[in-house]
Amino acid sequence: MSRALRYSTPAIALHWLIALLIFVAFPLGVYMHELPLSPEKLKLYSYHKWIGITVLLLAALRVSWRMTHTPPPLPAGMAAWQRHASSAVHGLLYLLMIAIPVSGWLMSSAKGFQTVWFGVLPLPDLVDKNRELGDLLAGVHQTLNFTLLGLVILHVGAALKHHFIERQPFLQRMGWGKKERT
Repeated sequence: MSRALRYSTPAIALHWLIALLIFVAFPLGVYMHELPLSPEKLKLYSYHKWIGITVLLLAALRVSWRMTHTPPPLPAGMAAWQRHASSAVHGLLYLLMIAIPVSGWLMSSAKGFQTVWFGVLPLPDLVDKNRELGDLLAGVHQTLNFTLLGLVILHVGAALKHHFIERQPFLQRMGWGKKERT
């Protein structure tokens, strides 16, 4: 595959690293939410926050990279509505990669639990302690996460459809499969 049709190595690395972290953080969040208060639950919350802040930093780096590096073009034969849908879904994914960790950080601050990244770097509380705001932000955080889940399913489904049904090299664009030399 031509280098021009493939994402850059940093873009591919950031894509898969962020995806891996999200695939760990989402089920961890669902699991820990229902646990009774215990040292184990608090430890899992810390891990979840560490992952979230890491996703926030990597997503900011990824957005910066994307703004300064043009992605490869979509296949020429792709329908206009699919191009628009792809652009919209990608934009929403980027927005959620920023909004979800920020909403979690805000929620944690409002609930009175400081975020300490990797247990060593205390991050400032973004808002004062406020139970009602914390409960509202918990709902926002959950809604954003389930919206992300739906968009990820759509994103993966579209990539697999284009790759396997339409036989377009969508997976190679993001680092899967054999690279053809140019």
